[in-house]
Amino acid sequence: MNKPTANSISELARRDLDAVFHPMTQISALNEMGPMMIVKGEGIHVWDEAGNRYIDGLAGLWCTSLGYANEEIAQTAYDQIKTLSYAHLFLDKSSDIAMRLAEKLKAMVPGGFSKVFFGLSGSDANDTQIKLVHYYHNAIGKPQKKKIIARLKGYHGISSAAASATGLAPFHQGFDLPARGFFHTDCPHYYRYAEPGESEEEFTTRLAGNLEKLILDEGPETVAAFIAEPIMGAGGVIVPPASYFPKMQAVLNKYDVLFIDDEVVTGFGRTGQPFGADTFGLTPSTMTLAKSLTSAYMPLSAVMIPEFMYQAIADISKEWGIFGHGFTYTGHPVSMAVGLKVLEIYERDRVFESAARKGEQFQQQLRAFADHPLVGEVRGKGMIGACELVADKETGQPFDPKAAVGKYCLARMKANGLICRAIGDSLALCPPLVSSEDELGEIFALYGKALDETYEWVKREGLLAA
Repeated sequence: MNKPTANSISELARRDLDAVFHPMTQISALNEMGPMMIVKGEGIHVWDEAGNRYIDGLAGLWCTSLGYANEEIAQTAYDQIKTLSYAHLFLDKSSDIAMRLAEKLKAMVPGGFSKVFFGLSGSDANDTQIKLVHYYHNAIGKPQKKKIIARLKGYHGISSAAASATGLAPFHQGFDLPARGFFHTDCPHYYRYAEPGESEEEFTTRLAGNLEKLILDEGPETVAAFIAEPIMGAGGVIVPPASYFPKMQAVLNKYDVLFIDDEVVTGFGRTGQPFGADTFGLTPSTMTLAKSLTSAYMPLSAVMIPEFMYQAIADISKEWGIFGHGFTYTGHPVSMAVGLKVLEIYERDRVFESAARKGEQFQQQLRAFADHPLVGEVRGKGMIGACELVADKETGQPFDPKAAVGKYCLARMKANGLICRAIGDSLALCPPLVSSEDELGEIFALYGKALDETYEWVKREGLLAA
């Protein structure tokens, strides 16, 4: 694989490197290679500055469910800017558009939630969740019940509290995180973490037992909430065994621990059902929404809050006064209008139903790679999935991380016109829900071509297990 040289970095990319501090990036490598400058998007495709077209196989960052350049959404944003470009929800102020979106979400989201708190990203929404959990327990006279349990490999954002819940080391390193009061229990990845001879039932029973032990060791009176994604996204598209969540929820209920359902990636049709809670039969205490809530046309997040929590906070306000949490852009009317239009499109065009049907094709084509000599595991639900590349297909032995096999495969996908994501040696796909059947076929043809090219490379490099 040829590496870009300093002379091959474009003028536009040089200007970017001189001005932009990139997030989630190995900065030294970026400075050496330069960024990929995306200048246009339409449908499920994006174009770089050189005019090369790519299929966006990850829907941006798991978020552009309706693809790019939707004229109806663009017109909605324009009309709202002309009507009311800004409004806030502080003190006694509100707007009809925020009220209408909150009503729509209450009617749409399973769980019978009472109120909706708006933010701008999944990170700030999960920070709000954690602050609400602390505030609620203070309000009901349980000030010691504050600890948060998350999971290894879980991802909940990068603001301080959300990053503390995130169970991935790169998001802690150098930031003095996780903060005090955050704990992590097992990752529910059966393929990687099952003990020899352990069935899925035995595996999930062990994980539920480990959760219970952690709660008991810390003291149930001190443990406030458990936060989990129905399917782990940034952790590698980890789909838990069917018996996992029922057993975990039984433990949470036993010790009066709230369950925060982080649906930032799985919400709005991604898993074959409207929400991950539907797919896995969850009964969460609260829910976090973002990303596909606006198909990423505007920044927006939402926290779905139950009546018991809201009422406790409302009651204590008689004594404490102002509820001191919120953002300048909470309820921003342009984001609200775009969110409302996106939900309208989902319903009117039966996007979830169509995505569920195409999800069956998606999973069938993805699982066809199970026989590929480089693939150890195929996993996914609906229109999200991943193949994990291994050095030994029989034993599941992973590649040495220093070999960067996933990174090589990702580069081959890009060279072939497909944007994907390498999470270690797992190659994740999460295309827009509006991808056609033909476009899905093209995605998997390019994905398979890159797998074949990577297999030839690892053989040449002697990276396969002997």
